[in-house]
Amino acid sequence: MTRISVKDLAFSYRPGEEVLKGITLDFDGRSTAIIGQNGSGKTTFVKLLKGLLKPTRGEIHILGRPVSEMTAAALAPYIGLVFQNPNDQIFKSTVLDEVMFGPLNIGVDPKRAKEKALHALQMVGLAERAAENPQDLSLSEKKLVCIASIVAMEPEILILDEPTIAQDHAGTATVRRVIGRLKEQGKLVMTIIHDMDFVAENFERVIILHRGTVLADGDPREIFSRRELLERAGLGVPHITRLGWSLGRTKTYLTEAEFIRSMRGEGAADR
Repeated sequence: MTRISVKDLAFSYRPGEEVLKGITLDFDGRSTAIIGQNGSGKTTFVKLLKGLLKPTRGEIHILGRPVSEMTAAALAPYIGLVFQNPNDQIFKSTVLDEVMFGPLNIGVDPKRAKEKALHALQMVGLAERAAENPQDLSLSEKKLVCIASIVAMEPEILILDEPTIAQDHAGTATVRRVIGRLKEQGKLVMTIIHDMDFVAENFERVIILHRGTVLADGDPREIFSRRELLERAGLGVPHITRLGWSLGRTKTYLTEAEFIRSMRGEGAADR
């Protein structure tokens, strides 16, 4: 089922300088990472999906609804965006109030909104911090609060902007676990991100944006096997992929687990 349909999408901040140039894409239920150098158009693209910007040309449909006919607020029950900087998103005086705000804003009654908020905080491991001021939390914890704020609204589509920035090992593991839970629930999880290791381990589809156009679209193993294409886009590969190549392996490894299996002889056919 198509969750998002994008046809001939273009956008300019200034006349004559297109940031996005005629993008056509469909998004189904596969978790999707959008990668590319700074300035490739990633952030602009997801802001257009969320209705925070209006295209200069083209159409976007979210779950069959034309974005051009809806405000960002009207889109909130269907698509949620977690900003890269949590300080751009947090404004309430307690963690619980922060996470409850979204459900309340889309018409959920207070009792149910609290239940949803506490469930979301449990998912990100911050239920015990519900009464605290979010400004007293670490940057990593603030980002998890923002993720919980969107999860509590239960949209069908969630977009995470650089979810692993400022995360320590435990925080990254929590983000990974949350993404896994959301995928199990049938949600479309998208991210714009520079962390290629996280992409390889957690996403089913990778789209490369380059100078406002779609340079490539495929599964992670296919994308990370295309060395010349990645160099053209100014992108690296997962560390485990590079290690395998340095050892003369022909297979493009995506995770440490499959690399270790191969080294132990279980993947000898891939050598």
